[in-house]
Amino acid sequence: MYTVKQLSGMTGVTGRTLRYYDSIGLLKPSRIGDNGYRYYNEADLLRLQQVLFYREMDVPLAAICDIMSQPGFDVLAALQSHKQALAGRLQELQGLISTVDRTILHLKGNQTMKAVQLFDGLRERQHKYEQEAEQKYGKEVVQASARQWQGYSEGQQQGLIDEGNAIYADLASVMGQGASSDAVQAVIVRWHEHMRHFWPAEREHLPRLAATYRDDPRFRANFDNIHPDLAPFMVEAVSIYAA
Repeated sequence: MYTVKQLSGMTGVTGRTLRYYDSIGLLKPSRIGDNGYRYYNEADLLRLQQVLFYREMDVPLAAICDIMSQPGFDVLAALQSHKQALAGRLQELQGLISTVDRTILHLKGNQTMKAVQLFDGLRERQHKYEQEAEQKYGKEVVQASARQWQGYSEGQQQGLIDEGNAIYADLASVMGQGASSDAVQAVIVRWHEHMRHFWPAEREHLPRLAATYRDDPRFRANFDNIHPDLAPFMVEAVSIYAA
């Protein structure tokens, strides 16, 4: 049996995140001791492994809950599916590495590349990101957001990036006061106003955006660099603000 601390040490998943998984029914401990400690067995570890694999596949937590709660959920079949998906991702990454290698040779004068070859592998990824955004927020919203961003000068763009980094750092610094505290909610108000520089950012859309920061590994890595609990904490704080 493993405690939250031991499981966190093995997996890198924070205690706050494990408790959140418990609260939404995604990963419940096999036993809770008289001291209130959560204890996890091997079956729980295998379930957590599945959760982390699905997250690597960019599957949102809500969808993971639905998939793994199905009566016929088969761990072995899921692992085979993960293997196929990871193999596809490996092939994609190998293509990007090849583009990097050829660009290095091009800059050294050892090989000539056509302009279009500089973006081999990147075009497909960019198209994938745009499709994901359009599915979530609608094509018109995504296109309007792109036009808005392109309308800023380079200096304005960098200023907005710096402002966003400052907001997330400030949020991390007041996490200890609680998601509903005045200090935290004041930072969330700043964040909401900041997001208006990129898209309409209606209040009811904010929890979904915050959930993306928590659930999408591409975003989550940036938040984890600031504080490992920042992304899930932000979901909680934004939900309070939106309500």
